[in-house]
Amino acid sequence: MRRALVMAAGLGIWAGGTVWGCRQPSLESQQRSPRGFVLPDGDAVRGREAFVALRCSSCHEVAGLEDELPRPIATPETGVKLGGLAMRNPADGELVTSIINPSHRLYPAGEEERIVSGGGSRMANLNEAMTVQNLIDIVAFLHERYETTQSKTE
Repeated sequence: MRRALVMAAGLGIWAGGTVWGCRQPSLESQQRSPRGFVLPDGDAVRGREAFVALRCSSCHEVAGLEDELPRPIATPETGVKLGGLAMRNPADGELVTSIINPSHRLYPAGEEERIVSGGGSRMANLNEAMTVQNLIDIVAFLHERYETTQSKTE
């Protein structure tokens, strides 16, 4: 009997049920991350505040907010603009990886001076300064800044 209960509970979790009050991600967040890494819905307003407070705008411009956020001051400029027109909206996991492990994927050859220092990314390691909630909210903020080419043609 006990084994059957454990198995039923496990199947409920595996099937995506709300066992023990687990909250299901929204359909929108599931669509943002088809590869299985899904964050809870964040607050884009708080994400923008965290983006500025953590000084992300010291190096990055954000599409559509060039005149609203502090201007990048990094020398040499990184030229890494976030958001804007893209073939697809980046998945949650892609944005999280770029934030917590920026050396994972660097830009093409010829741009090293702008983005690489000492063999890795020039981006500051914020893993100890940033809360998980900051990360979730910054991802929500950045998702709002992307416009897919598909939505542009509709």
